Amino acid sequence: MRLHILLRNRWAAFLHDLAWVPLAVFLAFWLRFNMGEIPSNFAGTMNRMMFVASVMHLVMFWLFGLYRGVWRFASLPDMVRIAKAVALGALLTFLALFIWQRLQLVPRSAFVLYPLLLFVGLAGDRLLYRWLKDRRVNLAVEDRKPVIVVGAGRAGELLVRDLIKGSQYEPVAILDDSPRRQGQEIHGVPVAGSIEELPRVARKTCAEAVLLAIPSATPKLIRRVFDLSREAGIPCRTLPSVADLADGRVEVSRLREIRIEDLLGREPIRHDLEDVRTFLKGRKVLVTGAGGSIGSELCRQILEYDPAMLVMVDHGEYNLYSIEQELKPRQHGDCCHALLGDIRDFERMAWIFEHFRPEIVLNAAAYKHVPLVEENPVEGVKTNILGTCQLADLAVRFAVQKFIQVSTDKAVNPVNVMGATKRAAEIYCQNLNARSPGTAFITTRFGNVLGSAGSVVPLFEKQIRAGGPVTVTHPEITRYFMTIPEAVSLILQAAAMGEGGEIFVLDMGEPIRIIDLARQMIRLAGLEPDRDIEIRFTGLRPGEKLYEELFHEGEQCRRTRHPKVLLAASRSVDWGELQRLLAKLREDCRRRDVSDLKEVLHRFVPEYGEPEQGAAS
Repeated sequence: MRLHILLRNRWAAFLHDLAWVPLAVFLAFWLRFNMGEIPSNFAGTMNRMMFVASVMHLVMFWLFGLYRGVWRFASLPDMVRIAKAVALGALLTFLALFIWQRLQLVPRSAFVLYPLLLFVGLAGDRLLYRWLKDRRVNLAVEDRKPVIVVGAGRAGELLVRDLIKGSQYEPVAILDDSPRRQGQEIHGVPVAGSIEELPRVARKTCAEAVLLAIPSATPKLIRRVFDLSREAGIPCRTLPSVADLADGRVEVSRLREIRIEDLLGREPIRHDLEDVRTFLKGRKVLVTGAGGSIGSELCRQILEYDPAMLVMVDHGEYNLYSIEQELKPRQHGDCCHALLGDIRDFERMAWIFEHFRPEIVLNAAAYKHVPLVEENPVEGVKTNILGTCQLADLAVRFAVQKFIQVSTDKAVNPVNVMGATKRAAEIYCQNLNARSPGTAFITTRFGNVLGSAGSVVPLFEKQIRAGGPVTVTHPEITRYFMTIPEAVSLILQAAAMGEGGEIFVLDMGEPIRIIDLARQMIRLAGLEPDRDIEIRFTGLRPGEKLYEELFHEGEQCRRTRHPKVLLAASRSVDWGELQRLLAKLREDCRRRDVSDLKEVLHRFVPEYGEPEQGAAS
């Protein structure tokens, strides 16, 4: 049935175009003779010209694919095809008539007028049809919401065009800070002023929403538009960032709510993509903790650099299944392997190394929730220290080229078990590097990532949805924050730069007060802090600092060739003593002796604060 309709529509378009050829010739002669009667001696020439032109244009119309385009979506490329077909057809008609009758009794003006009239007829009917269809669709959409589009650039133009085609939104004004664009129109929608005029324009147009159409917008600009939208009392939506719009398609369906990452993010970071591509392309890569927030994003970004193989390991079935299903359509051939396994399980991990022979290992497997690890220190030690050390030893045994340990700012002067276990893993990897010339051990250290599992952002979102209160431990507590994609891209950048033994510290920018984060998230939900949602202070939890650090006092911070990656000096420890401490930790874990375990952990990490008493096992 659809094929029948398609053929019928093509035949209708074909007959329409064919009818326009003799009509254009007739109108050219008619205009030549001042819209009066055409002399009889010219009528025969006109008929011959109609016949020749019809044949020539019929071939050109088909050759240039005028019937591949859909009238409903007629656009500039269709106009270009019509212009080419008309111009070449007219030229061939001119040559044929010259050969046939030396252009006798053919008015020279006809060769100018008839192609112009033919182009206007073919193009005009298509554009008129599209306009009528668009108008019909817009009339069919009831209760269209008037909106203001921010951004008169390429993305803004594409968004306005898509809105006009027919959607729940009706663009009534465009705002842009460029004076050159102000006062102009885009698809009939006026550029009504600068972004600062948003509240005034919203009142004047009775707009009900703001659509930010600047994919390259900085966090500062997004905050500005968001605050002006709140002042106007209307919601704000945005297009994804340039990175997320990799295919360049700007559509209404891609508009989304503004997220906390948009408001708290920083200026875009420039990466040495070729450096990372050289590091990963054609390599066998193993990612542990692949189902977690950092691990899954590592897998996403690694796959973009065409590895020979990506082995994803996680002990959580659902998380591993989720990332496997997400990446399956993107993989080339059978390069992705999702494997259930725990880094504590020596036999399983040894089998994976022996079977897949990875060249690069990124260890993102860890217990990272501070209060939970504080309450379950044995499990934290078994995964974060013993599991990591076991994994590092396997990397040496199977000649892995690079082993990247994903660490945390909580490893700096730790006051909790989680931070101490991560610092112990750093120390082991640094010192193992000196004993394994075939394997380079590199550590990357960074702070909190926005939206990661177990972070404060999902907790605040849940509390806001429940109507509050939003709980903050202390009014002055601060944390470093970074988006997950940004953190992972810097991990890969550091991994590509590292030669072995380094601790790379990612530049986290300025720390953010948690109370400010809570207030921004409440405003994002369209509510007012302390009026609609209560903010309640609960006191610091066991093992929690007021602020986090990125370096130990004794670590010398050095710049690298990447402005957002810093280098901390490593610390040499007696290898025999490390092995004795590890053996003691294994024994304490077996006996679940928490008091002794924390004492050993203090010897392993001298900067670890005094152990808390009364923890469970």
